[in-house]
Amino acid sequence: MLALGFAAGVPLPLTGFVLRQWFSESGVSLAAIGFTALIGLSYSLKFLWSPVIDHAAPPLFRGLGRRRGWLASIQPPLMVAIVALGFTDPATAAGVTAAVAVAVAFLSASQDIVIDAYRIEILEEQDQGYGFACYVWGYRFALLAANAGALGMVSLVGWEGAFAYCAGLVAIGFVAVMFAPEPAAAPREELSWGRRMKLAVVDPFADFVTRRHWLAILLFIALFKLGEALAGIMTPPFYRAVGFTRGEVATVGSVFGLIMALSGVLAGGWFVARIGTGRALVITGVLQMLSNLMYVALYAAGRDIGMLYAQVGVDNFTHGLADAAFVAYLTSLTNRAFSATQYALLSSLAAVPLRFLGGWSGQLAEGLGWTNFFLLTTVAALPALCIMLWLLKRLPPRPLGPQPLAMVPET
Repeated sequence: MLALGFAAGVPLPLTGFVLRQWFSESGVSLAAIGFTALIGLSYSLKFLWSPVIDHAAPPLFRGLGRRRGWLASIQPPLMVAIVALGFTDPATAAGVTAAVAVAVAFLSASQDIVIDAYRIEILEEQDQGYGFACYVWGYRFALLAANAGALGMVSLVGWEGAFAYCAGLVAIGFVAVMFAPEPAAAPREELSWGRRMKLAVVDPFADFVTRRHWLAILLFIALFKLGEALAGIMTPPFYRAVGFTRGEVATVGSVFGLIMALSGVLAGGWFVARIGTGRALVITGVLQMLSNLMYVALYAAGRDIGMLYAQVGVDNFTHGLADAAFVAYLTSLTNRAFSATQYALLSSLAAVPLRFLGGWSGQLAEGLGWTNFFLLTTVAALPALCIMLWLLKRLPPRPLGPQPLAMVPET
């Protein structure tokens, strides 16, 4: 699970932060960089084709079984796509680079579907928590290796070599698949594809829309991370505009940022347990909103390494706090009869509006300038805070047991 979590985490920065850093250095416009948010839609929409992967036989390596066969069928094309991404040139053909990145995101999201199913099926109930922890820490280490590691290698081997290095990291997961056991195949009722889709997607959503204020709940979920999404997409070109080098961004933004994010998640889990999900959601939501003002302070300070550490630290720590409370709130919304599927649908639906609206962040930054843009991202969090207060007054979250302290970031 540590190796599979590592393989799952490698592609995420390559279609996100690393890709935007590359676009920024290649002189791509802020408007175009903003629309790279749409590249990761596969992570938000993967529930649409998960029933196919869940029930169909793998196209290759069928002798390995359903789960391992699908992983062995997906990972080699994923590695090829990552290598191909490095041989594109965003300076002359940004559209081609984006298209290959979409393929990487689709294959990566498909890999996630299989790994999640494998983890659930291969581990006994008493081992699920430990197995998930191994997966999460593998994922986190992969984010560091593919983010700071790739950016650090560009000066040595170029972008082509950096992406080839990341493709090699995915091979760690492929080796694990070759030596891993295959979970016992559960008996399956023969159902039509349409019936499977209804059971997997339609029924959990239909159950959700029967509850009170469901539309306001979905609106809150969609808007809670809006300010963070708008600011986060523009972070690589913003750092470059201020004057920070690729190495400084890799060290501070990736390494130190990851440490602070993990610290924030740990503190957020403790915070939720101490004061409850509702109050934690309000407080951490306000802190997450105010953290965007650190971008304004950094822009005013200019190329100041100390201020960069402060901005990255505050931003990642407060977002970790808010993530812990937000995940606890989403968990409280799920019906136990549809817990896994309904949670996946809620988290996926939360990300879809953010990717569409986040796509306009580049045009907003170009039109408003950096200071006004980040002030706007701060104000963008206010609607969600207002809806949050309205909902918590009418629908206080159910008390929860102890929450997991390590969570996978939104893909």
